[in-house]
Amino acid sequence: MSRDRIPVSIITGFLGAGKSTLLNRLLKDPDMSDAAIIINEFGDVSIDHMLVESAGEGIIELAEGCLCCTVRGELVDTLAELMDGIQTGKLKPVKRVVIETTGLADPAPVMQSVMGNPVIAQNFVLVGMVTVVDAVNGLSTLDNHQEAVKQVAVADRLVVTKRALAGDAAIAALTARLQALNPRAIIEDGDKTDWSAAGLLDNGLYDAGSKTADVSRWLGEEALHDHHHHDDAHDHHHHHHDHDDHHHGHDVNRHDASIRSFSIIHDEPISPMAIDMFVDLLRSAHGEKLLRMKAIVKLTDNPGRPLVLHGVQTIFHAPERLSAWPDPADQRTRMVLITKDLPEAFVKDLFAAFTSAPGIDRPDGQALTDNPLAISGFRF
Repeated sequence: MSRDRIPVSIITGFLGAGKSTLLNRLLKDPDMSDAAIIINEFGDVSIDHMLVESAGEGIIELAEGCLCCTVRGELVDTLAELMDGIQTGKLKPVKRVVIETTGLADPAPVMQSVMGNPVIAQNFVLVGMVTVVDAVNGLSTLDNHQEAVKQVAVADRLVVTKRALAGDAAIAALTARLQALNPRAIIEDGDKTDWSAAGLLDNGLYDAGSKTADVSRWLGEEALHDHHHHDDAHDHHHHHHDHDDHHHGHDVNRHDASIRSFSIIHDEPISPMAIDMFVDLLRSAHGEKLLRMKAIVKLTDNPGRPLVLHGVQTIFHAPERLSAWPDPADQRTRMVLITKDLPEAFVKDLFAAFTSAPGIDRPDGQALTDNPLAISGFRF
């Protein structure tokens, strides 16, 4: 039976490490044309799936919450429905499944969903854990977030991105830390663009015994967790997105309570100067609290070509204009932020100030940009 199982690879890594960028590069490989891609996001507005270039019709989105907790049952449901669709002929066969987790995911329960569920394990086999690590923020992330430590420890391959932005000393220190956490993992250069999907994703049957003792312990704890909660009903169907059904299974202690995800949706086009100043002020004044920001923005200068923004703390990718909206029926600005100790109300008020939304005791966008008392040449 094992030879007939569909190989599953999991791409994980902390917020902003470059998972979606890596996935986009992998999708250029013709070997990915028959893959099913499962993308999870943390937050109430989905944007990642819009920014992943489709290699066919195989992208499945798990919205709302972290894959390790609130939609864990939904992942099992999704894999079961995928298999059912293939077996009944409703869906075309797939050669592999790739799961991209949210950056806040504890990888152990995700892995256990594939390996530990008897029905899923009959049809799917975990063949690769790929963890993306940001060379610039990697060390501080490992110091401050236990999820990131687990993501590194479970990996078969570690893909180190943004090397060009980090100095040699920083890369050497990060490499030493990664090797201490996971001595047998292969470290890959994440800045290269010519990836072989099979070369990265296919690592053979996952072997927890080849990792540190912590990995087997974490997986064992998740298996015990499954045993204690196997009677929990998941009536939720993954197309309905009625997420309240899942909150009973969410362990708030899996994440720092100070970490929050929220979204901003704006209907009207925004001036390029306003969005530039908003992002610049947020990044420069509060960058250390900005764990991730992704946005697709409708601008006044060319509303039909949205702007994509993506940043982590103070480092932002060069803005990119898309040739068209991914969903022509929905051309609103959507912004998803994940912050630590940065109040949602503050960020939304700041955005409203730059976009001239009315508010009490708050300067409007024109006052911030055309203030006669402003110092000439000064920029937020």
